[in-house]
Amino acid sequence: MLGEHHTLVLEFPEQRDRIHELKVSDNHFHRLMEEYDELTKKVERLEQEGEPLTDESMEDLKKRRLELKDELYEYLK
Repeated sequence: MLGEHHTLVLEFPEQRDRIHELKVSDNHFHRLMEEYDELTKKVERLEQEGEPLTDESMEDLKKRRLELKDELYEYLK
């Protein structure tokens, strides 16, 4: 949605400490989180600036972000 931020800590506020712990101790989690953050920033920028992008391309970005979010959540369980 336009204007919504999707940082991992905002998505899972109850997991704030666990997210930080994994970010500093697990390289794979850290890389996944970096990719998630980069995709989030890209999607938000594209939505805010209205840059030309096909609906399919935007949906692909959002699907990848959702896949990453699911994978990151598996770490947090």
